[in-house]
Amino acid sequence: MRWIHAAGRGLLVLVVILTGYAASGARADGGATGGRGPLTLATAGDLTGYLGPLLAGWNRAHPAEKVTLVELPDSADETRAQMATDLRDGGRHRFDVLNIDVNWTTEFAAAGWIRPLPRDRFPLGALLPPVVDTATYDGRLYAVPYVTNAGLLLYRKDVLAAEGVPAPRTWDELERYAETIAPKHGLDGYAGQFLPYEGLTVNAAEAVYSAGGSILGDEGERVTVDSAAAREGVGFLARGVREGWIPRDALAYKEEESKRAFQDGRLLFLRNWPYAYVGASAAGSKVAGKVGAVPLPGPDGPGTSVLGGSNLAVGAHARHPDSAARLIAYLTSERVQRQVLTRGALPPVRADLYEDPQLVAAFPYLPTLRESVLTAAPRPKSPRYDQVSLAVQAVVHDAMAGRQTPEAAVRRLARELAALSRR
Repeated sequence: MRWIHAAGRGLLVLVVILTGYAASGARADGGATGGRGPLTLATAGDLTGYLGPLLAGWNRAHPAEKVTLVELPDSADETRAQMATDLRDGGRHRFDVLNIDVNWTTEFAAAGWIRPLPRDRFPLGALLPPVVDTATYDGRLYAVPYVTNAGLLLYRKDVLAAEGVPAPRTWDELERYAETIAPKHGLDGYAGQFLPYEGLTVNAAEAVYSAGGSILGDEGERVTVDSAAAREGVGFLARGVREGWIPRDALAYKEEESKRAFQDGRLLFLRNWPYAYVGASAAGSKVAGKVGAVPLPGPDGPGTSVLGGSNLAVGAHARHPDSAARLIAYLTSERVQRQVLTRGALPPVRADLYEDPQLVAAFPYLPTLRESVLTAAPRPKSPRYDQVSLAVQAVVHDAMAGRQTPEAAVRRLARELAALSRR
């Protein structure tokens, strides 16, 4: 009997070991085999209501793999906090698939909160090339691009036409028009998203990138911001406030405040995402029919936008990883990506949609957006991205507010980022 009990215990241990091995194998390959069943998909608030109908289509076709949509707060910071709480050890593991900001992929992957995915299960070759880089960490695919975004320069085409000048392609032209043309028409010159929050990190990174600089290298392991290019980029933003062609009110602008200023007819130029073009061109906008869009300017020609958008990832503790991978493949299919644009007004990640004549007729900014996405760059990659972003926001806002010179601000930022990398 003792032998039987010992053998039984040995068999139980073997079963537990083999079960754990199989589970770890599923985690390593993203659930390439097995693991089908119901899912939850967590996302920030769906402001346009487009996602529910897309998932209803999946649920009708896959009754054994139904998806429950979990909408988190609209605020990106609050959404990230709730996802992190669920995903870290001790969380409730409610979320199987996560619609995450492109810049959370590195952080979530480094923390072990999301699992690597097999590249051959997804249409990566059909996507705009730069967006795929936002979904990788340490040479592996940890998410699949779902929607993309890039900053555009919106401008009053009626005002520039009246002055006989084209849309600006360089910082010098932008400054000159903002200083001389805008006041003649009772307008402020230029604005972006300059409140100290994630939007300012994006605007600052775009200025640094456009000048030929960078902030971090080697996925956050190397600080590269202390450069002449970074000083030029931060100096461009600080000079605008100091000389008045960026209004001081813009130091408190987020996306919505800046969009409202433009569509209420108070700005000549605005850096924002494509959704602001749609809003400014809609019925009820004071500038409807008067809006143009071009790529962001740089020192000597078109500049560099930061990539926005979101990626779809599978939680490390997903209950049904194969179904999760199948859902992601569905949401990135050509048919569904078309609906992401037409129903949700969100920029798709599939390259061919940007050259579809019907879509371009309905969304005239698509060719410009495609050009911006193809030359865009991701925000600094770092497992400590939230802390990196806070440092960038604080330092650049101080420079724009005149509390520190651009040169001193860049040196300070380099010190703070170096301290983060040593933690």
